[in-house]
Amino acid sequence: MVSSAVPQDFSHSPGLPSLEAAEGGPLGVLICGHGSRNRLAVAEFAQLAEALRELVPEVPVAHGYLEFARPILREGLDSLRSQGVKRVLAVPAMLFAAGHAKNDIPSVLNTYAAETGLRIDYGRELGVDLKMIQAAGARIREALAAAEEAAPPSPGQVRPAQAGPLPINETLLVVVGRGSSDPDANSNVAKVTRMLVEGLGFGWGETVYSGVTFPLVEPGLRHAVRLGFRRIVVFPYFLFSGVLVSRIRQHTALVAADHPELEFIDASYLGDHPLVVETFRERVDEVLRGDTQMNCSLCKYRAQVLGFELEVGAPQRSHHHHVEGLSEACTLCELECTGACQPDGIPLASPVSTSPNHDHHHHGDHDPSHNHDHHHGSGHDHSHGHGHAPYPQADHPLGPRTLTASNQVQRLRNQIAAGSGSAAAEPPAPQDGDGLVPG
Repeated sequence: MVSSAVPQDFSHSPGLPSLEAAEGGPLGVLICGHGSRNRLAVAEFAQLAEALRELVPEVPVAHGYLEFARPILREGLDSLRSQGVKRVLAVPAMLFAAGHAKNDIPSVLNTYAAETGLRIDYGRELGVDLKMIQAAGARIREALAAAEEAAPPSPGQVRPAQAGPLPINETLLVVVGRGSSDPDANSNVAKVTRMLVEGLGFGWGETVYSGVTFPLVEPGLRHAVRLGFRRIVVFPYFLFSGVLVSRIRQHTALVAADHPELEFIDASYLGDHPLVVETFRERVDEVLRGDTQMNCSLCKYRAQVLGFELEVGAPQRSHHHHVEGLSEACTLCELECTGACQPDGIPLASPVSTSPNHDHHHHGDHDPSHNHDHHHGSGHDHSHGHGHAPYPQADHPLGPRTLTASNQVQRLRNQIAAGSGSAAAEPPAPQDGDGLVPG
């Protein structure tokens, strides 16, 4: 579990609207998450919701998920209504505004509001925010301090022993974003990287992604090592644990194994850092003020964004109805996700099932950006469909194609052949954690 940094005074600032005296009350707050079969990720989300509850004790706070965990969003709303709430301030627990924040969550909320008459005011994502960048900086500083204090590692660890700490301006920072088919969300990760590199004084910075877009973690790191820095900090800009964070660590270890002369430091994800919780509190205040405008100038659903022109004006729908409320936890991991369900970055295949759970074992690891407008109204079509617009860069050589099992097997064969001098060398049988899929 990620620990919080030094406690700070986050009492509610004077001049902001009172939750108790707001128009349309009694008020309630709903924190809207994606959901995961990973038990640690679900526990961390609930822990963050509890931290926010402590910041706003004057009103009920509930949380809900789109899929794979309970309570679902509708159950969270039901809970608030049962407590007498007449107006809900809903905030998406998303770092950036891609498909979940723009489409899936608003669709569920709009449907519920239309069915019940409950007033639901929807807030904006966490976004590129001063407090979020400060929280990220704190996690990176923690990782650097821990690495400098660590004893010489045992064989097989990512970080080799060094003669002494390197100055930060001789260190490369690699920030890993979730990855989306929404170019605006992807570009915001790059901005976070620049703010961290310039703010902390790193020698250089690179941005990579865990899925969907490019460059992905492993090919991105293989390019980054060519820059000549002896120490590389890999920071997953994620709220919670899960298969993607595990994949980041696994792919970092693959590159580190090929470069024992370099020092790789794994920084922790954001977790329930106090500044993250305070940012959620600010988003609640924004909803109350009516100041929740997303930045739509580069939204691919509203503007002719280069390469995504055909997605302008697409209808708003949710793609999560078929897995909403499915709460069977993943049994491949004890608690923290090891990535065992996706050893090569692609979900393990399973037989076609007639149950509602039709092979969607991805811990939320799918393209979060579906092709829908994010106007938050109730007069749109809520029919279900899975017609996603194709991502124009899906076949990029540094993108998802690098995750296929065949590419990883071929890479291992090439490495073995290079080491043995025999082009016919065969790789050993894959073992758990190899990053390979048998067959």
